[in-house]
Amino acid sequence: MARPRERPTKPFPAGSVPRVRTAETQPTITHPTMIQVIAEISGSIQGAFGCLAAAIGVGLVGAKAVEGVGRNPGASGKILVQSIIGMALAEAVAFYALFLGK
Repeated sequence: MARPRERPTKPFPAGSVPRVRTAETQPTITHPTMIQVIAEISGSIQGAFGCLAAAIGVGLVGAKAVEGVGRNPGASGKILVQSIIGMALAEAVAFYALFLGK
């Protein structure tokens, strides 16, 4: 009959004490407090309102650009450039709200 292989035991280094898990050293599970939950929700609401404002801004810029081209078709190139700049600035508000809200 074959003998089971034994693991070689390593002695503890000098001066070390093996750690034993007791009730005091067990990791505890902490549940978020209500203030933490409200803070997370308020950051999400701030980002949502910022993105909503950016969407409304882009819509208004687009509507006014179409209206301007309808009134003066010869200035469509200038209106397009100005509307793209206006939309980019409105979208920047969304990024500020998302990054600064968290």
